[in-house]
Amino acid sequence: MKIIEIPKDLAINGADPAFDQPLHVGRPNIGSREDFLKYAGEIFDRRWLSNNGPMVQEFEQRVANYHNVKHCIAMCNGTVALEIAIRALGLEGEVIIPSYTFIATAHALHWQAITPVFADIDPVTHTLDPEAVCRMITLRTTGIIGVHLWGRGSPVEALQEIADEHGLKLMFDAAHAFGCSHKGTMIGNFGVCEVLSFHATKFFNTFEGGAVLTNNDELAETMRLMRNFGFSGMDNVIHPGTNGKMIEVAAAMGLVNLDAIDNVIEANYRNYQIYQKELSNLPGISLLTFDESEHNNYQYVVMEVAGDCVVTRDQIIEALHAENILARKYFWPGCHNMKPYSELYPHAGLMLENTRQVAGRVVVLPTGTTQNKGMIRVVVQVIRVLCGLHSGAKKAIDL
Repeated sequence: MKIIEIPKDLAINGADPAFDQPLHVGRPNIGSREDFLKYAGEIFDRRWLSNNGPMVQEFEQRVANYHNVKHCIAMCNGTVALEIAIRALGLEGEVIIPSYTFIATAHALHWQAITPVFADIDPVTHTLDPEAVCRMITLRTTGIIGVHLWGRGSPVEALQEIADEHGLKLMFDAAHAFGCSHKGTMIGNFGVCEVLSFHATKFFNTFEGGAVLTNNDELAETMRLMRNFGFSGMDNVIHPGTNGKMIEVAAAMGLVNLDAIDNVIEANYRNYQIYQKELSNLPGISLLTFDESEHNNYQYVVMEVAGDCVVTRDQIIEALHAENILARKYFWPGCHNMKPYSELYPHAGLMLENTRQVAGRVVVLPTGTTQNKGMIRVVVQVIRVLCGLHSGAKKAIDL
């Protein structure tokens, strides 16, 4: 049911402003169909479908080159990549992570009988607060997993200092940060290793997939063994392992999307600029910004709804959903409030006040190559009408 009425002059191509198909966060960015079918034909001709085929090898080399890192170890998905990296590093006991992240960051630890210890975030950057990390270190702590959120880097220097001081392993969940940089250095070069996700909803996808980036030769070799049951040559298993391999058709999709990556960034940046311009003057509404001197993928348009806004975050979400605009409440309500962690660590929230506040005010808006100016025009106007309800301000916008 509609929450508000959108002025008819905002209809796209004269149609009703509500979308026939959902306009949602994470709709896949896809490159050339013709190029993908060409690659698929090569796969059929070779009959090499998996087991470190030529397309996976080419894909790994191109991703490594793109991030200026020595090794890219491609995996079947980002969660398995996290699990393999965690095990390859020998993490155990307790590992400190943010609660304000996708649940896979915590699950990858819990799945291996490691305790995820939730540290609070910086309310401005939404990434781990180094002082909060220090407060959570115990004799059982063996590592820290920072999360590069929204494509912006964690405080890598401060976290590395903490890790070095306490003899901890530092790695990063870089699922949001494909193609991004931190202080001029490409993501993939921080900590011992960094984990990428190529899920369909990410900026860059391989249908489904993931990878670990590292400059550590020994770690890279160990992870290559682990993703293929520990095989070193035929009939020679030398390490415990699992089946974490990327298949050839996923690598083909990755190669196609690598070719299209500049077009995706251009579309995302255009959408980001429109949102920034048209939502900049609304009281109680702010949009997360990016340092344009860095490499960014601009995949996430992150809006924060302050307490003094005339409507709540949840009212905005409800109105957008009523118009078939499926904006999201990332990463509400925080991992510590989800099972099994809410039952295992019921008092974790006492140390996570910034996490609670940020999770309660964030809205992620639709963007990507499938969006056009007309679509964004409707998204913006829903928010503008809502925020102007009490003052009577309902003026249309001109994009």
